Amino acid sequence: MAQLRQEYQEFVARDAEVVVVGPDSAAAFKEFWQREDIPFVGLADPTHTVAQRYGQEVKLLKFGRMPAMMVIEKDGLVRYKHYGDAMSDIPPNPQILAILDEFNEKDRA
Repeated sequence: MAQLRQEYQEFVARDAEVVVVGPDSAAAFKEFWQREDIPFVGLADPTHTVAQRYGQEVKLLKFGRMPAMMVIEKDGLVRYKHYGDAMSDIPPNPQILAILDEFNEKDRA
């Protein structure tokens, strides 16, 4: 999440919003978001409803939910998805920003 916070304005500049979904309770999310002053949306998903809808894996031997990153259009169309095999398997920001640039360029054409 730190990498997302560091370059959050780069996402906003591309007309994108960052939403982090996690298994914690709403109260835990709120406390963490306030304490860490996180500028983007945190969505509590303790019943795993969102995770299941988007196919995020849970591997108990690897400490729970595996990372999943998606670029979802405003109309709900998933334009890009990455499912991680380990907690550290998260695409770097420059890769996601390049994908957003590519999609924005196609939309302008």
